[in-house]
Amino acid sequence: MGVRVRFAPSPTGLLHLGGARTALFNYLFASGHKGQCILRIEDTDQGRLVPGSKEGLEESLQWLGVQFHESPSKGGPYGPYIQSERLSLYQQYARELLNGGSGYPCFCGKERLQSLRQRGTTGYDRRCRKLSRRQANEEMSRGSPFTVRLKVPENEVVCVEDAVYGRVEIKSSTIEDQVLLKTDGFPTYHFACVVDDHCMEISHVLRGEVC
Repeated sequence: MGVRVRFAPSPTGLLHLGGARTALFNYLFASGHKGQCILRIEDTDQGRLVPGSKEGLEESLQWLGVQFHESPSKGGPYGPYIQSERLSLYQQYARELLNGGSGYPCFCGKERLQSLRQRGTTGYDRRCRKLSRRQANEEMSRGSPFTVRLKVPENEVVCVEDAVYGRVEIKSSTIEDQVLLKTDGFPTYHFACVVDDHCMEISHVLRGEVC
C-alpha cells in the first residue's frame, strides 16, 4: 500500500481558510508521492451539523481544484465515507476493546462528572475502571446508561515516529481515560477518526500543531 492521506472536515458550515489549506497540503502530498487523497465527512457531533454543509464543502474543494480518489459522492472500496453511516463499525470495535480488556463501561452521569470538575479534579478519576466485570454486567443488566472509555495503560511511555519531529515520547500518565463511545451509541471524534484511519489504510495524517 502506497501513500494514502485524508481530508476529514466536519459539516458545520462553510469551508474556512485553515481547512482549505489542510486540504491542499493533503492533496499535494498525495500527488507528490503518487498516492491517493480521500475525502471523509466527520459528522459524529450531531448537534453542530449545518444542513447543506456537506454539499457545500465538496463544491468548494472542487472549485479549489482538490481532486479526491474516494469521497462520499464518488464512493470507493473503503466506504461509506460519512461517519454517521459507519456507526455499527465503531460499535463493533468498542465491543472488541471491552471484551479484550482495553476498554471499560463508565456509568458516571453528567452530574458526577460536573462535580469532579467543580472540585478541581484533573480529568476523570477512573472510578468505573475499578468495577469488576460482574459489577459492570449487573449495571448493564439493569439498563444503566454507559459510555465506553479507553483503559489507558499505566506507567508506560508511548513512542511515535513523526515525519517532521522525529521520535515523540508521551507518558501514559498524562493521557486521560477518554470516552470512545457515547451513551447514544455515537463515537467521539477521537475514536471514530482512529478507527477510520485504520480501516481506510491511511498512511499519513497531516494536521496543524496544537499549541
